[in-house]
Amino acid sequence: MCFSNGNFRRALILGGARSGKSRFAEEMVRQTGLPRVYIATAQAFDGEMAARIAMHREDRGPDWETLEAPEALAATLAEVEPGRAVLVDCLTLWLSNLMLAGRDIAAGTEALLAVLAEVPGPVVLVSNELGMGLVPETALGRTFRDAQGRLNQQVAAAADRVVFVAAGLPLVLKGGG
Repeated sequence: MCFSNGNFRRALILGGARSGKSRFAEEMVRQTGLPRVYIATAQAFDGEMAARIAMHREDRGPDWETLEAPEALAATLAEVEPGRAVLVDCLTLWLSNLMLAGRDIAAGTEALLAVLAEVPGPVVLVSNELGMGLVPETALGRTFRDAQGRLNQQVAAAADRVVFVAAGLPLVLKGGG
């Protein structure tokens, strides 16, 4: 199930690791028919992550403009030219980047939500759903899981479409049709 004709303004695509959420989100953006912007939040801290980033870029193909925003997501999103469809992949890495840098998570989230309300074109955001697994063993892990849950809830409230993807299959949680 995909959504054609840019039938959404803000969409949040949730799922676990390797669930197919990014591929689903890319297809949603493609179906808008608009020029595409990919806002990447990943950082290549090691060779394995560099290879993942290269694979994602190759899989998307050359018809995407890629902007890097490991921390400055709101500012980068605000600079996207009108008339483009945007994919933000992913909020989970963005959140971990903010936490590692000692940034204010609440302020970052507030800035992101403010910009999301103003961006003129469709925006699809990808995020991991972390609250369905084991309770993390460490305090840092629990803090991250809790922050991710709060971020997902706030973005979902601002979105007009929310889709959970598992095993490559979408389940519409909000805004179907």
